[in-house]
Amino acid sequence: MSDMRKLAQLMEDLNTMLAGCMRCGMCQAVCPLFSVTRKESDVARGKLAMLDGLLNKMFENPDRVFEHLNRCLLCGSCAVNCPSGVKVLDIFIKARAILTAFIGLSTEKKIILRNILANPVNFDKILELVARYQRFFVKTVSNIPGTSCARVASPILKQRHFVPLAPNPFHRIVPYLNTPAGKSGIKIAFFTGCLIDKVFPNVAQAALRVFSFHEVGVFMPQGQGCCGIPSISLGDAKSFEKLLIYNIEKYKPFDFDHLVTLCATCTATIKKIWPLMASGSLVENLESDVEKLSKKVLDINQLVVSKIGVKTKNHENNNEKKIITYHDPCHLKKSLGVSVEPRTLIKLNKHYFFREMPEADWCCGMGGSFNLQHYDISSSIGERKRNNIKASGCSAVATACPACMIQLSDMLSKSNDKIEVKHTIEIYADSLKEHY
Repeated sequence: MSDMRKLAQLMEDLNTMLAGCMRCGMCQAVCPLFSVTRKESDVARGKLAMLDGLLNKMFENPDRVFEHLNRCLLCGSCAVNCPSGVKVLDIFIKARAILTAFIGLSTEKKIILRNILANPVNFDKILELVARYQRFFVKTVSNIPGTSCARVASPILKQRHFVPLAPNPFHRIVPYLNTPAGKSGIKIAFFTGCLIDKVFPNVAQAALRVFSFHEVGVFMPQGQGCCGIPSISLGDAKSFEKLLIYNIEKYKPFDFDHLVTLCATCTATIKKIWPLMASGSLVENLESDVEKLSKKVLDINQLVVSKIGVKTKNHENNNEKKIITYHDPCHLKKSLGVSVEPRTLIKLNKHYFFREMPEADWCCGMGGSFNLQHYDISSSIGERKRNNIKASGCSAVATACPACMIQLSDMLSKSNDKIEVKHTIEIYADSLKEHY
């Protein structure tokens, strides 16, 4: 009965939200998916028209509706450019949850989402096991920093050049932290995120060096879970809620100034999707707890620039400096409006000269599970990003999202471009070495 009440509430919310779309088509010009496929059903306007009257369409052909709805990167380009202010991402998230509740999950997705991802202990054990034996299935791509490809044909790995799992995840290197605030007077909670923990622990270590340098107190609970974006993007509200409750309990009683992440997607999920899906929850205190925590969340670039207060230094270009450019993660710029701060951190490193690439905020094409389900389209979108990176003449590209780092590494590696992919906090941490 409680599930039916939740579904009815979601339907009511969705109908209210859909009323704002004027079908003007402004979303066509900014949709990275439409730029490749040229299909009206792939653009936000087409999806919203399809969702109008969803209750009837669910009974007529739910699988077809769900298929079209899932052909979306959830990049937010349509929402940020919508003249009517329609919350397109909120609509798509809720619609996916409605359809999944009606259709049900496949056995494979249930196992992955509910038994593995929503159980952080199981998730960590399985990924550590994979990391231990991955050398038998992958090989390093020669001359390309940090990327590998499959030794044998695989339906998932296909022709990808990917960043392999780290031999030691960050939660093994630093299981727990609780240090007091120093001169900064700031105490943060550190939300690591799955990709940083399991693929880029070096980025988390760079962040700890930054926190230490600025004397920022750090609370990092043991056994953190996924932020839940894979679950909710696939419409599984149950596993999402389970992870939400799990993570909330880890950070109580919220006695810190900010919850800081290194992942644009995690930041946007905690800031916006947690409150969206917790609204009206029947779980005691969940809605109020989520509201308290979501108000504290900050991207690490925001923390260093806006709260600690570092300022841009302009360095002159010369032949000895490496040119570096920056890719705006969609969830950071479009969902959260953060774009100046990452560039500020990059410019503080005197060993680099910063140069903007064309279309710096055009989506890289990753889109999480979209990349797994529609790799050919994802690669076509990514190729445009690769060309823009190359056009800047850079030897390194920085971004503030580990998922974007994976996509950029894939696109650059397959094109045999000798361009490093870095997180902005790595670039900033390197600039502090002379002060250590």
